[in-house]
Amino acid sequence: MEFPYMEAVVGFMILMYFFETYLDLRQHAALKLPTLPKTLEGVISQEKFKKSQAYSLDKSHFHFVQEFVTIVMDSSILFFGVLPWFWKKSGEFVVLVGLNAENEILHTLVFLAGVMIWSQITGLPFSLYSTFVIESRHGFNKQTIWLFFRDMIKGILLFVILGPPIVSAIIIIVQKGGPYLAIYLWAFMFTLSLVMMTLYPILIAPLFNKFTPLPAGDLREKIEKLASSLKFPLKKLFVVDGSTRSSHSNAYMYGFFKNKRIVLYDTLIQQCKNDEEIVAVIAHELGHWKLNHTMYSFIALQILTLLQFGGYTLVRNSSDLFRSFGFDTQPVLIGLIIFQHTVIPLQHLVSFGLNLVSRSFEFQADAFAKKLGYSAPLRAGLVRLQEENLSALNTDPWYSAYHYSHPPLVERLAALDQADKKEE
Repeated sequence: MEFPYMEAVVGFMILMYFFETYLDLRQHAALKLPTLPKTLEGVISQEKFKKSQAYSLDKSHFHFVQEFVTIVMDSSILFFGVLPWFWKKSGEFVVLVGLNAENEILHTLVFLAGVMIWSQITGLPFSLYSTFVIESRHGFNKQTIWLFFRDMIKGILLFVILGPPIVSAIIIIVQKGGPYLAIYLWAFMFTLSLVMMTLYPILIAPLFNKFTPLPAGDLREKIEKLASSLKFPLKKLFVVDGSTRSSHSNAYMYGFFKNKRIVLYDTLIQQCKNDEEIVAVIAHELGHWKLNHTMYSFIALQILTLLQFGGYTLVRNSSDLFRSFGFDTQPVLIGLIIFQHTVIPLQHLVSFGLNLVSRSFEFQADAFAKKLGYSAPLRAGLVRLQEENLSALNTDPWYSAYHYSHPPLVERLAALDQADKKEE
């Protein structure tokens, strides 16, 4: 008797849905608390607290609906054999247009095109409601319906351009990889990630946003002075027009080796009261670089990717596994999809572990900025970003431990305070 892999996967998906819904309910209850955490009393105004609470509760209600629809669709697709049915129909379409259905690459591309259309159709109502109802209701959405659909069309075109060669290469590697398949797949994905990290800021990101050099002035001088003092190889300093789509704010850095760039959202510049708050935020980001957090994360990602491909090579020839999901053939892409579903339990554990590490990195980066003398402006900047983004101020400890890659504001401020007391 064959092991019921598909039933086990669906059962675990549903089990995780109930567990995560329980955490969501705990967080929803925390969001409804009528008062600020004691740490934030007198720091954040009641007006901002009420706005944050309303925004967070709106998103929470929406999340419950979206997650319920998602688990119903995903489990139904697996349980009722929609995947093998659609794979078969994709092959029939290939024959219908006069192509060779035995060509796995063509068959796979048609299948992926159908999956993309399905995901766009099912995901569109949620995206529209999130953007033009929730985000608009709370003053964040700045994009027009035309800009929304223009971005969506650009994303689809990029998928059409980049998807076929990548998918074709993966199929060929799997077909010809032999005993070193996992290493070949990892090497390909590693190379692809480097290429995309190089091309994305130059060719892809400008398709969606406008990047302009930060004008000369005090802010630019302070950031360049900070970068120079840390020997950070800053080559370019940009401002991105995030305000064309949202009033949420952020800052990030990217680039290889001696070619680093820092990007500030124009909303960040607008929201912070002074340059010191912005520089403190940058000091935090540079802390990640100086403490090698980015390198550690990249190495961890590569190790996990290699392990995943190693696991895939062990199960890709398991006819029992494919039959359990309704397939009488063993296509490369389907094998990858099935494998991803079968390792969901491990993925949840790994994700939880990575979040723990990420939160530790955030505390370390805060401490780094504090050592540079930015304790007060960093504290003010963190509070300002929390206020302006209307982020949740009351968080359930179980929910945040499971979901958050960044510590809640209360914990970050407490860590900064604790460091101050130790110094005193």
